[in-house]
Amino acid sequence: MSAGGKPIWRHQSSRHSRPFLQPLAVAMACTLFIGLILSMGIMDLRRIDKTLVDFMENQGFNIVKVIQKLAQENLSLLVQVHQRDGQHTFVPLTDEAFSPQNWLTTALVELGRTIDSEWKADRLSDVYLKKFASDNGLWLVTVLNEQGRIVFRSRSLPEELFPGENNVMNGQQVAFNLLTKLGKLRKIGFIALRRKDGSGTIIIALDPEGLRYWGTKVSVEKAIEKLGEGQGLSYIRITDRRGMILGSAGRVPENGKEGDAYPFPQILAGKRKIVSRKVAFHDRNLLDITTPLSLNGRVAGIARLGLERGSADKILEENKRNIVVSTALIVLIASLSMWLLYHNQNRHLRGIVEMERRIEKAERLSALGQLAAGVAHEIRNPLNAISMASQRLKREFIPADGSKIEEFQTITGIIRDEIRRLNGIIEEFLTFSKSRRLEMQNYSVTDLLQKVVALIQEEAAAKGITIQTRWNDSSMIIPMDIDKLQQALLNFIKNAVESITGGGFITISVKLEGNHRLTIKISDTGCGMTASEVEQIFNPEYTTKEKGLGLGLSLAHEIIRGHGGEIRVFSQQGSGTTFEILLPAEMNI
Repeated sequence: MSAGGKPIWRHQSSRHSRPFLQPLAVAMACTLFIGLILSMGIMDLRRIDKTLVDFMENQGFNIVKVIQKLAQENLSLLVQVHQRDGQHTFVPLTDEAFSPQNWLTTALVELGRTIDSEWKADRLSDVYLKKFASDNGLWLVTVLNEQGRIVFRSRSLPEELFPGENNVMNGQQVAFNLLTKLGKLRKIGFIALRRKDGSGTIIIALDPEGLRYWGTKVSVEKAIEKLGEGQGLSYIRITDRRGMILGSAGRVPENGKEGDAYPFPQILAGKRKIVSRKVAFHDRNLLDITTPLSLNGRVAGIARLGLERGSADKILEENKRNIVVSTALIVLIASLSMWLLYHNQNRHLRGIVEMERRIEKAERLSALGQLAAGVAHEIRNPLNAISMASQRLKREFIPADGSKIEEFQTITGIIRDEIRRLNGIIEEFLTFSKSRRLEMQNYSVTDLLQKVVALIQEEAAAKGITIQTRWNDSSMIIPMDIDKLQQALLNFIKNAVESITGGGFITISVKLEGNHRLTIKISDTGCGMTASEVEQIFNPEYTTKEKGLGLGLSLAHEIIRGHGGEIRVFSQQGSGTTFEILLPAEMNI
């Protein structure tokens, strides 16, 4: 018995392990298929990303449209007020009409307060006011002292309009008269802001271009305030065509490197309606969108806004995860399929090789059978003649010399025994060649075993071997070729007897497993076999006997296979051997 209790030989197993190379082509096809799936997944992710970007671009475009509409309304109200004051035409006035004008005044007052703060800090100069006016789109910024004299100014008044008066302006009234005169000639408007302590006056003047800028600026700023927060808007900045800020909310990231700058000229020219890019700003993922802002039917500036990409990124991440999982499953299924194909093809290959081996063996056995028939035909008759001659020689030609009689008897006995051995070899050949032709009929296995035991009992007893039988049910009837199966079982038991020296035991048991299979076990306490010997015992070309051909187990093997059965061998050298014979209990062969 083997250490693990498992059979170390089964007749249908094969040790052939040549690899089958066709799965390499399957592997290449699977790799191509997986690559195609990955490519489709990447393309799908890009398509989803583009769809989400288009959606967010449309959302940003709509936000700018709302700001544009609100700013246009505010700007139109400012124009109405300007037309009433400048052309003395009747324009219906409401609280809404006065609000934009108040916004403009408030914005200019804030500029005046900034200048006043710098004045108090003693940081004012003509250079500062010049830069301040340029940065804020102001035509003139001037500061008068308590006596009405100019202290600082951003520019000189045109000499041709006010000759010699640039440095005169002896009083506030003179300054106001000059600016009023200038306003009539060049349409310059101004606002004068007196300090609370009466220690001076700040005058801010706007030309038509500056007025348009500040009118647009306050209109856009109020539109952004009215729009409020939400809608995933992180920041917004609107600039005019010169790049001056009209309104902003939130912190706007820089344009980045020169190569990342937006094509502002193309946007202002109307060649591109919208431009977007993904940016990371303050640990947030944003879509930075740039689109033109139109007022009064023309492009007035550029709106740049940032929208949160949180929801879009979640959708992309979920799709990416789904694609990764799907691809992993496809790879797993493809790998499993490839392994199964490889396994099945190699199993089939082993079956083909085993079948080729069996065919070769069958051809060899067929040739052996033909040889056996020829040997039987050619040798049996001469052997019979020799046998008869030896018997006559032994009976009629006994030597007269008494001392030679014993030697004569020995020689004739050897001749007789060798003739008998040759006849036995011929019988083995003949029986082996006919072993596959079965004549099936239902018969009791226990009755058959009792016949076999009766045949071998005397020989076993002569060697001191006890045969033990273990079965109770005498109704175990299965389909069989009685003579062939008897010969097979006899060979198994003979093999067990021959493996025991100096006495021992042989145990024969029968068990019916359900209605489908019957198991016969023949165990001995003989010398046992090694694994390599077990592999060869059913090979017709292998034998350990000094006499005979050793075809007994091969013959038994062929007979069991012919009955649709199976043989398992459990053996361990020095501990005995067990043959387990499994036979179908129904006619299914």
